[in-house]
Amino acid sequence: MRNLIYITITSLFLVFGCNTSKQPVSKNNEHKENITVNDTVKIANEELEYEIIIIDPGYASWLVSRAQPEGFYSQQFLETRNNIYVIEWNQRVLQPNKFNPNLYELRIDYDPNIDYGYEVNYKLYNYFIYFQIKYNQRLGPFVPRI
Repeated sequence: MRNLIYITITSLFLVFGCNTSKQPVSKNNEHKENITVNDTVKIANEELEYEIIIIDPGYASWLVSRAQPEGFYSQQFLETRNNIYVIEWNQRVLQPNKFNPNLYELRIDYDPNIDYGYEVNYKLYNYFIYFQIKYNQRLGPFVPRI
């Protein structure tokens, strides 16, 4: 069974989806691959059978230019915040009449008992920060800041 953490902003993806081309960023080892497709960030690890795909115009460049560098936060900090954000995100997915269904389309399958590693937690956490700032949302008790 493959765990999939998938975040998408479909209405924005459809506008940019026709002109995307794959541009490999780096390949760390045979189990892990990072691919940037314009503003699509994908992290996969076959060994742990997970994949995270983030599709949102502007996120990839924001991650490089504005986010705190890798190593700034501890993995435990990232996991704790991601768990809070994922719970709130998934609650909003279930309430399309209350929250914009174009923003909260798909449930995020994030299990706090699985060690996804630093990279996945780092990029997921930074996506939540980016998302909250860009779309003026608040996913938890913390003010999103860089």
